[in-house]
Amino acid sequence: MTDRPHTTSPSPADAPGLIPDTAEPRPEGRHPAPGGWVHRLSSVLFVVFCFELGLFLLIYPWTDAWGQNYFSWLVAEHFHSVWHEFWNNTYFRGAVSGVGMVNVWIAVTEVFRMFARRAGRGH
Repeated sequence: MTDRPHTTSPSPADAPGLIPDTAEPRPEGRHPAPGGWVHRLSSVLFVVFCFELGLFLLIYPWTDAWGQNYFSWLVAEHFHSVWHEFWNNTYFRGAVSGVGMVNVWIAVTEVFRMFARRAGRGH
């Protein structure tokens, strides 16, 4: 037996930075192409989800139903007046609408990013 450790050449899957099946170093800043239609579908679903959630959070706090939903009656009996005062506060409603605006902004930027990616690939 020798003191030298047993070494084998790393497989392409085990070596970070190597392109699978070729064992060549990957150029800096280059990543494999995204998964085609699955990647596009997940991006579209993400955009739709963020946009719908954003619109809901943007509009719903300013409707009459806001004070009559499940969460407005969620607290214990002796906290109802304090909770309703907080729940119906215009600053709280504005904060919820602000979260909605952030969601709409995320959806819009993701749409622009999808088109920029597509234009960058030359499709």
